[in-house]
Order: sequence, then structure tokens, then C-alpha cells
Amino acid sequence: MKKSCIAVATIFAASAASAETVSFDTDSPGSLPMAWQEGVTGRGAAKWAVVQDESAPSKPNVLRQNGVGSFPWCVRRGTAIEDGFVEVRFKALAGSEDQAGGVVWRWKDGDNYYVARANALENNVSLYYTQNGRRITIKYVDAPVAAKAWHTLRVEFSGSRISVALNGKTYIDLQDEHIKGAGAVGLWTKADSVTAFDDFSFGAAK
Repeated sequence: MKKSCIAVATIFAASAASAETVSFDTDSPGSLPMAWQEGVTGRGAAKWAVVQDESAPSKPNVLRQNGVGSFPWCVRRGTAIEDGFVEVRFKALAGSEDQAGGVVWRWKDGDNYYVARANALENNVSLYYTQNGRRITIKYVDAPVAAKAWHTLRVEFSGSRISVALNGKTYIDLQDEHIKGAGAVGLWTKADSVTAFDDFSFGAAK
């Protein structure tokens, strides 16, 4: 096994025991779920709300974003993870400019965090860091991302190492040190993306 694969496997083994999964099924439809905070990096307005979705991986509810803004985000209050993982099921529903679904980690505030996303219009997976409100690309990789279909996006991170997988396949595995220390974890979209999320999981390495 390659050294990078061993590192990723170690992160997973360490973090799995402390994992938590949020299905949104106990939250009331029509509003932002409890214990979550929404906002947008840049201009525009985020509009995150729990809705019912018969196609949800875990029925009946999903968390959907259909506001229009530069980079809408929604983070889980009270989370502070430095090393661990974050994972979500997502479905790109609509969007003429973008159809993106992403996760954030080491989130300090609305202007400073890491984000990985998959895009159904571009058919790719990408990794960024956002610093002082500016999103900066680390890497893009081509990947099949069908619209109106459920996908699993997972990021594992430990120290400077970051691994990004879509539907069980790792597309990005590298080192980056721009955002350090513990931060919150959450969800992310871009522009006019209408995206549904379900089974949000996260855990800290012990």
C-alpha cells in the first residue's frame, strides 16, 4: 500500500469511532435546522431549509439550498475539528450558472475555511481554501457528476494532508497548509445552485 493510502486509511480508522451523522429527519420542514448557522461568502443571500424529498437516501427529509449568492454555506454549530473527516450525500437539482454541492471544514468564519465540491455542470471535483473572503483554487480534477442523482462526497484531513473522494473514488490527495487549527464543518454551494443534502457525517481523529 502506498504511503498516502496508509495515511488516509489511518485517518478513517481514527475518526470513524467518533463519527456523527445528521439526517435532518427530526427537523421541521420549511426552516433552517436547529444547531446550524447559514450565511454567504461574498454577495447574495443563502436560503437553506429542510424539505421533504421522496428520493432522499434516508427519508423523509433533506436540507436544500436555493438562495442565490457567491458562495452560500451552512455550518454545524459547536463543531471544532482539526483532523478527521466530513462526508455528505448530495444531489444537484438546478442552476444555470452552477450546479455544485460541497463540504467545508476548519471553518473559522464566513471568510476563512477549506471547501471541496463536485459540479454537475462541469463534471469535476475541486479543492479550495477561502481566506479573507477570497476563494483560491488548489486543484481541479475531471470526474463524472450526474445532475439530479445522489452522490457521496467525502473529505479526510490530517495535518497538511487532504483527501477528496466522490462516490468512493479518491480524486484529490495532496498536502496544503493554508488553513490550520480546529474549525467547524458544514455544507456549501455556489451561485444559483439548487442542491439537496442528506446524511451529513463528520468525526474527529482521536
